[in-house]
Amino acid sequence: MSNQRQQKPTLTGQRFKTRKRDEKERFDPTHFQESIVQGLNQSGTDLEAVAKFLDASGAKLDYRRYAETLFDILVAGGMLAPGGTLADDLTRTEFCLFKAQEDMETMQAYAQVFNKLIRRYKYLEKGFEEEIKKLLLFLKGFTESERNKLAMLTGILLAKSNLSAAILSSLFNENLVKEGVSACFAVKLFRSWLTEKDINSVSASLRKVGMDSRLMELFPANKRSCEYFSKYFSDVGLKELADHARNQQSIGARKELQKELEEQMSRGDPLKDIILYVREEIKKNNISEQTMIGLIWASVMSSVEWNKKEELVTEQAIKLLKQYSPLLKAFTSQGLSELTLLLKIQEYCYDNIHFMNSFQKIVVLLYKADVLSEEAILKWYNDAHTAKGKSVFLEQMKKFVEWLKNAEEESESEEEETD
Repeated sequence: MSNQRQQKPTLTGQRFKTRKRDEKERFDPTHFQESIVQGLNQSGTDLEAVAKFLDASGAKLDYRRYAETLFDILVAGGMLAPGGTLADDLTRTEFCLFKAQEDMETMQAYAQVFNKLIRRYKYLEKGFEEEIKKLLLFLKGFTESERNKLAMLTGILLAKSNLSAAILSSLFNENLVKEGVSACFAVKLFRSWLTEKDINSVSASLRKVGMDSRLMELFPANKRSCEYFSKYFSDVGLKELADHARNQQSIGARKELQKELEEQMSRGDPLKDIILYVREEIKKNNISEQTMIGLIWASVMSSVEWNKKEELVTEQAIKLLKQYSPLLKAFTSQGLSELTLLLKIQEYCYDNIHFMNSFQKIVVLLYKADVLSEEAILKWYNDAHTAKGKSVFLEQMKKFVEWLKNAEEESESEEEETD
């Protein structure tokens, strides 16, 4: 046998290269950053040119991958390090939001740039919201002027629905709240938002993402009251926001009150105790009798499980309302409260179809129980009713109203004879 080492067989043939798209590209935003900065420097303060440059660049540059870098540059002029300071590199631009003039006109023009960019590249929407959330957490790292510009821009973008109000959750960060940064920022943001939209629109946007009930969290725990919130925003000229907070508190108090009333009724608490509780709540929360009678009616009608058969539901309602008529009577001392109750009954009977034929019987019962006066019933019949089920309910009430009118005429003629 030969001592020579046997040569290993070799494979011959074509060697395949790894396909480029299968290679894991290294995350390196440097080239991307240089391209964006160069384009912004060339466009300068002409924001129309900036918008056109960003529109065209999306076809050549990887916006999807480097969204955070793109937004950092547009806002701060360069990539941001944790905390909000500019990263240590020389690739920066002076043509960005933070270096722009601090006025609404300029901020609106910048909002247009972001609006056009996100409309053109829809996939940037989520990345933009994440960027704003991050920037809000970095507020302490920015100058007062930079914060003001960011607040104004955010307010405009919220008004244009380019952002969800959910981004405000970043302002509830403990450190930002403790140092008063969140509240100051919120003043500028809401002022900007309310310049573009009214309080009803702002309130709807907040409510949509559950932020309407969390605004108190802009302040430290020891200052988290409706009084403090209202005074703070009233003092800076944002009375609409202060009123909104009071309204929210009032709605919250009413919900709690109705819940408590329903529980007292289901426990079968004595009526005198329920009346006493309601009187205390009226005083404590400054609730009008008209509002209260609406809550009491809703609580009474929610306190039982209603029969599904229409012919039995009227009987059940009459029995229940007879039981609670002293409670209803205690809070219909004013003509306006009686009318409010009549309208609530009309609305309830219309919205709950099994009660459509019960309206007249309920009204007559409450008239006999001295809850509703003939003046209130006649006023409702003549001109104070709403459109809900109007023809049905007016027809039901026709004979009773005629009887009331005749009784009134007889009473008047008797008085004349006595005179």
